[in-house]
Amino acid sequence: MTGQDWLEKDFYAVLGVPKDADAATIKKAYRKLARSMHPDHNPGDAVAEAKFKEIGEAYAVLSDTEQRQQYDQLRAMAGGARFTAGGRGGGNAGFEDLFGGMFGGANGPGGRVRYSTSPGAGGAGGAGFEDLLGGLFNQGGFGGARGPQQGADLAAEVTLPFRQATEGSTVGLTVEGRSFTARIPAGVRDGQKIRLPRKGRPGDAGGPPGDLVVTVHVTPHPVFSSDGPNLRVTVPVAFDEAALGATIEVPTLDGGTVKVRVPEGTPSGRVLRVKGKGITTPKGVGDLLVTVQVVVPQRLSAAAREAVQAFGIATSGEDVRADLLDAARK
Repeated sequence: MTGQDWLEKDFYAVLGVPKDADAATIKKAYRKLARSMHPDHNPGDAVAEAKFKEIGEAYAVLSDTEQRQQYDQLRAMAGGARFTAGGRGGGNAGFEDLFGGMFGGANGPGGRVRYSTSPGAGGAGGAGFEDLLGGLFNQGGFGGARGPQQGADLAAEVTLPFRQATEGSTVGLTVEGRSFTARIPAGVRDGQKIRLPRKGRPGDAGGPPGDLVVTVHVTPHPVFSSDGPNLRVTVPVAFDEAALGATIEVPTLDGGTVKVRVPEGTPSGRVLRVKGKGITTPKGVGDLLVTVQVVVPQRLSAAAREAVQAFGIATSGEDVRADLLDAARK
């Protein structure tokens, strides 16, 4: 970033904060904007990518106390004017006009202060532009060395068994030759991205590291599935249990069972809720959602067939599809 950038760009406006914003406000605004404009969330969007870079540049200056002070001073001295080295055309202030006003003197023809860009100009001890602005731009001169730049975000993937994903886990990761451990929270979903702050690529010139974005893959379980903090399980129920009501045993994730009351007349597909038997997360414990699946026998003995026929005769006055046909005619 050059000194010209400091004069032309309003970093406070870029982050959407007032000029007297404290460090916490600036950091909060940066994080919010960086998250929304990050290339991971805007693939192929050149405008968002440019905005993300601009946000990073603004934060790099305003988050550094010394650089922010220098930036404020230079902007105040320039009065927000465009800082060009080409004289005074088009209403823009050149070097001589700007520094003539800064030092308040009439020195030379036309009352203008003269500076030289060559080393040692102005006599013994005289300062040229590079010397004058070197202190403002970290001794890098006007357009010299960049300030601290945040490191790039990195991506990684990890695959967890279902039970391990619901309970939370600490995993080992190796990214760009660096190894470290990361905590995956309980209840993580398949495909969910976990952002690990400051685990990305190191920053430049003392800037903060980027983040590491870990995509978690969860292998399916043969019985359970997750629904946020809740667990889902489908339980087969015999016809007589669904029709007459019954108390059945349902498996839980910890390897045990829980007794669940199936009300009389429960249809296939109804969901019964068991409080507090779901996934334990920092926000609380979810529930166990039991989906009833009424089983239809594939083969019937003679006695069973006779019993089903007797049931059909006893309930022949009921049309189970009446509501469907009425709704279809509307």
